[in-house]
Amino acid sequence: MIACVLVQLFYAAYFFWPFARRAPEVPAGPGPDTEPVSIVVCARNELDNLRRLLPLLLQQDYPAGFEVVLIDDRSHDDTYLYAQQLAQYHPGKVRLVTIDRTPDGFAPKKYALTLGIKATRHARLLFTDADCIPVTNQWLRLMQRGFSAGGGADLVLGFSAYAEAPGFLNQLIRYETLLTAAQYLSFGWRGWPYMGVGRNLAYTRSCFTATKGFATHIRQLSGDDDLLVQDAVRQHQRVAVVADAPAHTLSVPATTWRGWWRQKRRHLSAGRAYRFADRFRVGTFLAANVLFYLAALVLLPSSNNWIPLVLVCILRTLFVSAVYFRLSRRLNQSVTVGLLPVLDVVYFFQYLALGISLFLNRTLRWK
Repeated sequence: MIACVLVQLFYAAYFFWPFARRAPEVPAGPGPDTEPVSIVVCARNELDNLRRLLPLLLQQDYPAGFEVVLIDDRSHDDTYLYAQQLAQYHPGKVRLVTIDRTPDGFAPKKYALTLGIKATRHARLLFTDADCIPVTNQWLRLMQRGFSAGGGADLVLGFSAYAEAPGFLNQLIRYETLLTAAQYLSFGWRGWPYMGVGRNLAYTRSCFTATKGFATHIRQLSGDDDLLVQDAVRQHQRVAVVADAPAHTLSVPATTWRGWWRQKRRHLSAGRAYRFADRFRVGTFLAANVLFYLAALVLLPSSNNWIPLVLVCILRTLFVSAVYFRLSRRLNQSVTVGLLPVLDVVYFFQYLALGISLFLNRTLRWK
């Protein structure tokens, strides 16, 4: 149990706390934004979300110019008509790519994104989802400045928060998002990038070409973001992190336990294709937390261990809560401090349940 706590202390001291205290990556305001950008959005039956998203994309403050490439992936609603209307009002700035069918065995979103990327005009690409919105009109500008970080980057990792809503499920989703971001952003900042989220991700066309697109995992349902980052690192592409609040996007969270469970199974399934070093780093952090709680359950029946058990649990909980609260402030992802111990227990045990579920049943579903 103490060994598990020491592992958690190491991750907090080396990754999470220094990342939470780091200075802003890029300043807001005018800057050297000289490269035009293609914003790529893939959507299927997302008309209501697109009516909210696309006007906000068109309002982005970016002097060098940009285009919005909307990929209509086999939609049955009026996505096509809405995009056509916007293209008429904003000629050359909004373009539509229509997907009528997906070849057998290909992951639908990866196939759609591949065709959308081929249709883009600019060398820099910025991705988000239809059910997301940029938090500010500086999102595009700040994410693009990530390309000039550290002498030049080929891929930029951003953060996408989930909107607040009533209920424990929403609290758990936002806590899970915070811990996931703490890992992939702080690992990337330390020079060990292993994943990103397609809701807020940028890379160059040359980076996409270097990884051969999604060729290595085109038949795998998930992984259009994290597995592409894996391939990019294998090809020695340079990765930067932009986590400042004005560069965030805000997503619509799942509203049912079933929908969230299906989403997490799909996301977690991509982890099997990670490099061994990445699986080891992430797995060690998760295992240390799960084993801590399992050790506590094993020690609980022994009255001789109650005092040291309570002492270790209290100290560990206070320390972890302080670190995660500091991370929540750095990423502007609000958390209820009093719920942190409960959320932590539920989060790691649901991760264990998800792993068992994927081991027993690997069938996945897209929406």
